[in-house]
Amino acid sequence: MSLRAVNAIYTYEMRRFFRTMAQSFISPVISTSLYFVVFGGAIGSRIDQVEGVSYGAFIVPGLVMLTVMTQALSNASFGIYFPKFMGTMYELLSAPISFLEIVAGYVGAAATKALFIGVVIMVTASFFVEMQIAHPLAMVAFLLLTCLSFALFGFIIGIWADNFEQLQLIPLLVVTPLVFLGGSFYSISMLPPFWQTVTLFNPVVYLISGFRWSFYGQADVPIAVSLLAIAGFTALCLLVIWWIFRTGWRIRQ
Repeated sequence: MSLRAVNAIYTYEMRRFFRTMAQSFISPVISTSLYFVVFGGAIGSRIDQVEGVSYGAFIVPGLVMLTVMTQALSNASFGIYFPKFMGTMYELLSAPISFLEIVAGYVGAAATKALFIGVVIMVTASFFVEMQIAHPLAMVAFLLLTCLSFALFGFIIGIWADNFEQLQLIPLLVVTPLVFLGGSFYSISMLPPFWQTVTLFNPVVYLISGFRWSFYGQADVPIAVSLLAIAGFTALCLLVIWWIFRTGWRIRQ
């Protein structure tokens, strides 16, 4: 693998991010503050604690996961879609670099951007609530794996999309609802038994549950299952991307 090629793609994508640094920094701060005002103020006044944790602190892991997933997805999908849209994809494919270097550059940049936003949200949340991180290494591992896996997923969406409407279709109509229904702002143990069972079919539940466990040592599903879920999702995305470059699907048409 040529690190120079990876670095060239990665640096180009990160420069685009730093050109809008103010927007990239201020937007998550404002949105996080609004979530705490709405959820923490309105709902938190009625729900004092969830599983022994104050409601304001309880929603922090879900809020971080919500933003990290959507940011990694959108950054990766837009990053690879623009070369298709501008017609520079063929120059990229004709360059003496492998698909691994292309993926590493675009996905690495998207994951880095999402990680930055996630850290900004946690810092912002610390001004509103008192947080504790029971398992810091697990927290970092879950955060990195989530950034990586959803950046890979976003890369697939960017290859698949034929227009800007399709680029937004899956993030808006699939991922965001799954995150909201995946226990971001509540514990699934608060649901009736039937809906608890239904919720377990939502893959996002396992990511949020594992990430929340790293903060407070409490999880809706076993931590081992959460790790297997995110590892399996990452492996599946890698397999799909390998198949895309192996067959040329949507990139050589």
